[in-house]
Amino acid sequence: MNGQAPAPRRDIPHDRVDRPLAAFARDYAEGDAIPRHTHERAQLLYATEGIMRITTDTERYTVPPGRALWLPGGLPHAVSAPRGLAMRALFVRADAAHGLPRGPSALSVSPLLRELILAACAEPLEWDQSGRGGHLAALMLEEIRRAPRLAIAVPQPRDARLQRLAASLGADPASTLTLDDWAARCGASPRTLRRLFHAETGMGFARWRQALRLAEAAALLASGSTPARAAAAVGYASAPAFGAAFRAAFGGTPGGKDASSRV
Repeated sequence: MNGQAPAPRRDIPHDRVDRPLAAFARDYAEGDAIPRHTHERAQLLYATEGIMRITTDTERYTVPPGRALWLPGGLPHAVSAPRGLAMRALFVRADAAHGLPRGPSALSVSPLLRELILAACAEPLEWDQSGRGGHLAALMLEEIRRAPRLAIAVPQPRDARLQRLAASLGADPASTLTLDDWAARCGASPRTLRRLFHAETGMGFARWRQALRLAEAAALLASGSTPARAAAAVGYASAPAFGAAFRAAFGGTPGGKDASSRV
């Protein structure tokens, strides 16, 4: 990790501190997971290192450095750190969230917003509202409002059988198992799984799996992986096939200079 994370400040819950914005810093080891939970306040989840996998009841997000996820207050979610994680988060009070997203939103993090988040994590929890802390909070909120939204959400099924399938493919997106194979493992017929996928995600199995693979590949690209390695990691044996799917989904090539800002 990039230096030692500040010790968590436990004297006042971050959801209750008497400030419009509270910053939080914690590092997680490889494989750590935070079970499904909620927060009273909205959150901006950001990682300086590592990839966050964040799952709500309806969507899954794979979030590398350079991006963040905005979650409204009261929304149940779970977080996992498959490769370790240096998390830096902001808790935003409802009266300070004017103009911010009403639902979950993946955001592109500018260099300025990144430095503001790090600076806020170094401030006292009850920062000076008329001093540096107040200026940082005001500028951070404005930067979040201006941050580009990114289309990286993958629909999350509700059926327990599909959730097991989705969790397995999320852990191994390169899996070559067919829907018939998954049906045998899930204890349901292929016809039932096809019907459930359409009903719960609005997609067929093949399209949903492609969306998952491309979201994972986009996170790898944003983390510095080459297009060839990202393609292989998520199950594309052919670089041209990966490039074509990536262009169709995101409107640009996976090796382009601004590829990570589009996805």
